[in-house]
Amino acid sequence: MDLGIDGRVALVMGASKGIGRTIAESLAREGARVAMSSRSEERIAAAAAEVEAATGAEVAGLAADTGDVESLPGLVESVAGGLGPVEILVTNTGGPPLGGALDFDESQWQTAYRSLVLAPMALIRAVVPAMRARAWGRILNVTSIATKEPIPGLILSNSHRLAAVGAFKTLAAELAHDGILLNGIAPGRIATDRIASMQGISLDEAREQAQPDIPVGRLGTTEELAAVATFLCSARASYVCGVNLLVDGGAARGI
Repeated sequence: MDLGIDGRVALVMGASKGIGRTIAESLAREGARVAMSSRSEERIAAAAAEVEAATGAEVAGLAADTGDVESLPGLVESVAGGLGPVEILVTNTGGPPLGGALDFDESQWQTAYRSLVLAPMALIRAVVPAMRARAWGRILNVTSIATKEPIPGLILSNSHRLAAVGAFKTLAAELAHDGILLNGIAPGRIATDRIASMQGISLDEAREQAQPDIPVGRLGTTEELAAVATFLCSARASYVCGVNLLVDGGAARGI
């Protein structure tokens, strides 16, 4: 299937490793020109070079910290200056720390809110004018299964990711008539360094362990998640608007 994004300019946040990196590579394989961003200039430059070599696409690595909300419009301007105006935006931010429900102070709540809610909103405000001018855009927020079922020990994620989903749902209705479609993708347990650290084991051990509470019986792969994400970012997802789609192997039991 031709996903219709050949030559489109994509910006993927949190792209130096894990879910973000794999989404960036998947978009590049479909012909998108991809700007990859994360906090470490060294790591994102290396990741961008690897994706470019693997796909033959035009790929740029740009350092940016989603905790520094005020700097994010400048990131969008840098992408526009190098690759062109952003037509596909993937807002992917690292998960907040684990801890008990009353373990976090006000500063930690504010830090998580800036990363998970304010940063995506700042990026959206920065990319929407160019998307409107072209009457085409795709914006995808990487959320979590926590937006469907709260995860013990992750109160900051449980709270603020829900706020982001509410914002995206509201924006989706407002921007769809401009040809801009906003959606979310909600990963369950995907084989990443974060899921391994939450279990206190290595990533290889996490992959090998049976997962009896997941109907498919295993962790998901970043490639499986990226395939769904890439479709939602594509021209073919032209009638998908305002969803927060679970990719969890059937783990969530709610209807």
